[in-house]
Order: sequence, then C-alpha cells, then structure tokens
Amino acid sequence: MFDLIVRGGTVVDGSGQPGFAGDVAVKDGRIAAVGKVEGEARCVIDAAGRIVAPGFIDPHTHFDVQLLWDGAARPALEHGVTCVVPGNCSLSLAPIKAGDRRRVVGMFQQIEEMPPEAFTTAFDWSWEDFAGYRAAIEDGLSINVAPLVGHSVIRLWVMGAAAQERAATADEIAAMQALLRECLEAGAVGLSTSFVDIDETGRPVPSRFAQFEELDALAAVLGEYGRMLQCVPEFYATDITIARIDQLAELSLKHGIPTTFSPLFDTAAVPDNAPRAIARVEEQFAHGARVWPQMQTRPIDISFSLLRPSLFFARLPRWVRVLRQPLDQRLAALRDPETVEKMVGDLGPDGGEAMMGRLIIRGGDAAPAGLVGKTLSEVARDRGQVPARALIELSLENGLDVAFLSASQGHQLTDRIGPMLAHPLVHIGASDGGAHLASFSTYGDTGYLFSEFVRKTGAMSLEKAVAKITAETADIWGLKDRGRLAPGLAADIVVFDAASIDRADEVPAFDMPGDGMRYVRAARGVDTVLVNGEVAYADGGYTDSRSGIVCV
Repeated sequence: MFDLIVRGGTVVDGSGQPGFAGDVAVKDGRIAAVGKVEGEARCVIDAAGRIVAPGFIDPHTHFDVQLLWDGAARPALEHGVTCVVPGNCSLSLAPIKAGDRRRVVGMFQQIEEMPPEAFTTAFDWSWEDFAGYRAAIEDGLSINVAPLVGHSVIRLWVMGAAAQERAATADEIAAMQALLRECLEAGAVGLSTSFVDIDETGRPVPSRFAQFEELDALAAVLGEYGRMLQCVPEFYATDITIARIDQLAELSLKHGIPTTFSPLFDTAAVPDNAPRAIARVEEQFAHGARVWPQMQTRPIDISFSLLRPSLFFARLPRWVRVLRQPLDQRLAALRDPETVEKMVGDLGPDGGEAMMGRLIIRGGDAAPAGLVGKTLSEVARDRGQVPARALIELSLENGLDVAFLSASQGHQLTDRIGPMLAHPLVHIGASDGGAHLASFSTYGDTGYLFSEFVRKTGAMSLEKAVAKITAETADIWGLKDRGRLAPGLAADIVVFDAASIDRADEVPAFDMPGDGMRYVRAARGVDTVLVNGEVAYADGGYTDSRSGIVCV
C-alpha cells in the first residue's frame, strides 16, 4: 500500500517534456511510481483538472531569521515553493561568535527590514557555528532548506572588527578556508558574497573589503566540494557587472564550480544592461564556465511610510539617517525647519518631482481617504508645495502612518523580460523572499511567472516554466533528488490550477515578532503542496507537518 497517491491530474514532471495524464504515488517520503498507478493508498488527492508538478525551488531568499520561528517560511510554501536557499548576499546566521551578534543583526536589518524583536524575543540564540544553526531550525521545518554560508560572517569570525577595515593576511585567509570547510561539512550548499551591500550605518559589509586572492582561496575550497558561489555584483553599472561575470567565469573554470549572480534587472533607463550581461554569460558558457544570472519575474514596486526606514531612500544619506532614528527623535527632526530644508534640498531644484512625483498614496494605514490613489505630484500641487515637502508634511499630519507606492520602477516591460526569462542560460530567482519586508512583497514570483509569462504573453510553455523553477534549478544547485517527478526522488509536489495560478494583491500584515509589519501576497490557484511526501499546505491552510529537511 502506498502512503499517498495524487490521482488523475496532468503530470508535468519538470523535464520540460509535454505533460501527460497520470498519477503520482508516494511511499516513505519518496516518489514510488508515476503514470497509471494501480493499488491503494492511505491518502488519495484528487487532482482532476489540475497540474501535478515538482515542488518549486527558490534560489535567492533571506529566510535565515524567519525559519527560527516559522518553519514554513510563510507565505512561500503556499506559492508552491518546497525548497528555499537562504544565506544570500554574504549574510547568514552562522558562523557568528556571540560577541559579534549585534553587528550582524544590524546588517540583517538593513537588508531584511525586520523589527528588532525578530532577533531578541522570537528565538533563543544558542549557537555559534553552522552546525548549531542547522540544528536550531531543523526540527521545525515544513519546507526544505538549502542554506548558503555568508562570506561576511566568515570574515567577521576570523578577523573581528578588522573585517570591515582591511584586506586579510595569508594566515587569516587560511583560517577562513578552514572555517568554510567546516560549514560545508555541516550542510552549507555554497558561499555567498556581495560587492554592494551595506550595514545599518551605511558602511560596506565585510565581504566588500576582500581582495581577489581571498575570494579565489575560498572558491578553491568550494571546488573541493563542487559547491556554489553566489554574489551580488554592482548591478547598477553594466560595465562593472560584466567585469564580475568575467571574474566569476575565471573562478568557475579554475575551480570547477557553479557560480550565480543576482539580481539581473531590465530597466528602460539602461536598456542594454540585461542584454549585454546575458551576451557575456553566453560567451563565458561557450568557454566552459558556469555563470548563472538570476532574474526575477516581477516588476520593481516599492511601498513605504516614514514610520520605518526604506530602501526607497537608499541614495539619500540624510533621509536614511533621519528615518533610522527612534520615533521621537525622527519626529523632532521632521518638524525641524532647518533639517527639512536640507532634506528637500537633497532632492535637487525640482524638490523631488523626478524622484517622488509619481508616488501613489496607498490605501490603508492612515492615508486620508480623499487622497488614496492620487500621485504625490497632484497632492503637492494642491498644497502649493514641492513633492518632497508635501511627503514630509502629509506624513506628519497623520502620525507618519501614510503609505506611498513607487510602482513599476523597473523590470516591468514584460515583452522584453519574457524572452530573457526563457533564455536557457537565465536562472529564474532573485526573489529576495524574506527580505525588504517593509518595502515590497517578495512572495508570489512563481505565480506571476505562470500568470504573466505563460498565460498572458506566451513567452514560454507551461512545461518550460515548470522546468525553469524545478529541474533546472535543482541541476544548477546540485540538489540531486529534487526538481523532478520520477521514482526514487523526494516527493516534493505541488498541485495547481494552470488557469488561475497567480499571486494575490500586495497587502500589509502585522505578523512579525513584536507586531512588526511586512507586505505579503497570498497564493491563488495552488491547491496542495507536499514536502517529502507529507501534505504541508492544502485547501488554503497550512498543516502541522514538519517534514522539511536541510538538503544539500
């Protein structure tokens, strides 16, 4: 007798081949049979009229912290994601010495925008090494986790405060190599590094102080295990990104490792950015290198209020400093005429028209009902003010609890993006799941892939879209028993409606520790999600299953 049979659906097995009518049987957490399955099972899932596919894999997330109290990485699981890769952008929650925790928390908060309570009350920080972090999350997982270890924390462990000051010595590099081996042995699927990220004070993260010799030495260790090197390049500068592609290609060829960089954005401001990067990737693959660009599916939308810091102001240091202050000090600064004059002046002679004029007043929060849906340009004009001043004063008048939306600021031209996503060398990822919580929802990229690029534009077939986020991702990352529906492989399965799978509207949710706010999107059209043979999500709700594992 089987444990479970998913019966009567259209099986799209991850291979990219046409789907076929059939069943999928599960026994002991593994796929036992695919096709016309005879026999009985303890549980039968009726998949008539539905697609039965391998669980989706999200290769760029920041769920490191959330997994400590939410082993389902909500709402990722309900979108059909059965495996996530956290630890990106040079940051992971191990290895970290107890005395360095506060420093690393500041780096995480800069990227993830999590409330302080997420690090102080939501879990007991009882580990220092990578094995300890793995043990801390493993028993509570409803989703599979393939974690990276961060270059910045490895550097900090070995060098202390000097990790954010100088290049490493030969002895320090050797110590980093030994530490990386320890992390890989404990279950890390690779190493992440970053050339752009900053901490909460605006200082470069430790990985940015590394010279090439250090990265080369760490890549040599990855080569011993055949593991991944992930990096965040200077994606805002095309020529530098291409130089990073060449650097990754050199490391890939020298050490026999896969490499990936994220994000790769398409933008009307620099229309040749993504095409040039992809062309260089093609050249390097032709030479035998493996350099996988990660491209997200969704447009770039940023929401914010002055209640919380936001990456919307990342290029305005004065605004960042003001908004990072405690609430009482922030309010005092925003009410100080001299400070406001300087903040408005930072936007240039148009008073923020170019940067802020197209902002839309969002519903909810404390936004006056009559202003919802209007642009800041319209509101400022009615008030006889420039946009930057109107934004500050409107916020002050409503306790700072007015949300603004910067919509479609890039990566929104689907007729351009679709063919790029379908490119055989483009890796679908860069979701940032679990990060930028107060700026935009990093969930639902999989649903958007099907709704926008399969159903609406036809940029790829259903079977190709499934392969992109299952088998192809598993192959790139070396996840040998994931990504396909075939006997003997792990029974990670998603059952969905091809005609309706999508992401729901973005809404604020106050479900973070300390009632912290984040933007989320629910799933549409996903019926059932199985993780290692157990039902983890069904009929719009999460189960008590804890069948997720740390997988390499």
